[in-house]
Amino acid sequence: MERRDLLKMIAAATGAAMIGVPAFVYGQEPVPAANNAFSAADVATLDEIAETILPRTKTPGAKDAGVGLFMAQFATDCYTAENQATFRAGLADIDKRAGGRFVSLKPEARTELLRTLDAEARKQAKAIAAASGADKEALKPHYFTMIKQLAIFSFFTSEVGSTKVLRYVAVPGRYDGDMHYEPGTPGWAT
Repeated sequence: MERRDLLKMIAAATGAAMIGVPAFVYGQEPVPAANNAFSAADVATLDEIAETILPRTKTPGAKDAGVGLFMAQFATDCYTAENQATFRAGLADIDKRAGGRFVSLKPEARTELLRTLDAEARKQAKAIAAASGADKEALKPHYFTMIKQLAIFSFFTSEVGSTKVLRYVAVPGRYDGDMHYEPGTPGWAT
């Protein structure tokens, strides 16, 4: 076998592994991500809700990480139809409670509204924990619990959240079970 032929085979094999065999063989573009079921206005609302929960301080905030779009995609791809309906109804309720659109509220009013919703969600969670049997099955989590958990998950699993807010080591070294902690240092992403 000629050296040149061997190099062509290696390039073809690694290219197929990197790009994907169908795209490499047929010259196709990679398949775009699935469309989510949320409008641009919904994504903007999710961005603002997440930014109110995780605002920019000396570290990046939720909007810096593009959390709204991730939340929309995650809800579309991973939530059941029932949970998607609850999530959407929650977004509509937030806008209704805001007197129109959540994004039109001033920052203080946004925070106050989300604190009210958080108190309701905690009350609902306590009711679910206290219930048993069929009563527990009938109770569903508050929509704000879903939104808040998804905002936090989206942010801290993003590149911005895991590298600029948390400490991140791509390839961790040895385990140190007695590491000295200095107050104020960020947690670990890995």
